[in-house]
Amino acid sequence: MTTLERTTFAPTEALYLSLNQEAAPLAWCELQRFFAQGRVLWVSETLDFIAVAALIAQDDVAQIAALTANGTLVPVSDQQARQWLATEAQLWTVVVKPWILVQEISLQSVR
Repeated sequence: MTTLERTTFAPTEALYLSLNQEAAPLAWCELQRFFAQGRVLWVSETLDFIAVAALIAQDDVAQIAALTANGTLVPVSDQQARQWLATEAQLWTVVVKPWILVQEISLQSVR
């Protein structure tokens, strides 16, 4: 995971730690029903996954809109869902109701 600019957003340490503890790898096949409900959001690998979850938890509308506009926080596409299913993908996952955020697991994101 890389960092979301801390100068524009710094979640409280307690919130960040809580979300970090709740995040876990999960198989895409376990998330399909939530995808079908339109509740799964993809977070770009260029962003700090937990910091994005904190933005949503704190309802930071301006930052969320900026990430959505630049394509780094978007609903999972049908094409991406099919690819993850075919490759039996494991994804970082965290729940920030009503959303489930996912991010591809990379060597840099292993905690």
